[in-house]
Amino acid sequence: MTTATAELLTVPEVMERLKLGRSTVYDLIRSRRLVSITIGRARRIPADAVREFIDHEIGEAA
Repeated sequence: MTTATAELLTVPEVMERLKLGRSTVYDLIRSRRLVSITIGRARRIPADAVREFIDHEIGEAA
């Protein structure tokens, strides 16, 4: 998937996918554990970044 066609998620969508609260998602973004971009005033998280975060967390738990 190229950057131009990457699926971008909103914070509420990431909250739902990860079953986490808003503050926790923003903490992950702030700590750079979850990659995000800003478009104007909107924060967007690439779907690939969510998958990479999950894979990393699973790897750490193993």
